[in-house]
Amino acid sequence: MTSPASITEHPQRWTAPDGRWTEPDLHLFPQDGHRYEIVDGSLHVAPPEPESHEAIVRAVVATLRAAAPPGWWVCDRLGVEIGDSNLVPDVTVLRPRSSGAIWCDPEDVALVVEVETTATRRFDRLLKPSLYAEAGIGAFWRVEPGRTSPMLRTYELGAARYRAVHSIEGAEPVKLDAPYPVRVAPAAWI
Repeated sequence: MTSPASITEHPQRWTAPDGRWTEPDLHLFPQDGHRYEIVDGSLHVAPPEPESHEAIVRAVVATLRAAAPPGWWVCDRLGVEIGDSNLVPDVTVLRPRSSGAIWCDPEDVALVVEVETTATRRFDRLLKPSLYAEAGIGAFWRVEPGRTSPMLRTYELGAARYRAVHSIEGAEPVKLDAPYPVRVAPAAWI
């Protein structure tokens, strides 16, 4: 049994909302490395990512920024507001003249990239792509562990869902056309 004295020694830092989670509720959480996202009003929390994940995110950002035409923005962990959902992709590419909002509009997003880990595998493969597709985001990339280097899988939006376009692994650069012409070599990302 918990004594009243121990309750006052460890005050609760926040309380859950009475109804659905919303974007302002995300500001209650500390910047502690966890990823806090809202999916259809429900909170989803992922543990901090390992340094190997962060290194791949930095490499993907560098690859996309190096090829970006003037006016395009490549951001890591920029939130996307999709209806009652607030998702935070690992990498987001914004079209020129995007709104610049803290939570960007899906209409401004040309590409989202998720770097898969054991903790995020199902979320990155099933749930997030379906929400990105529903929002009309034209391209989705998923980086997953490969045999000897990361595997990049690219998808483009078809009839309200993504269709697979490329599976790329290794050190030989491959030219992609979306979101803009870019050469990728996933082995260079580790």
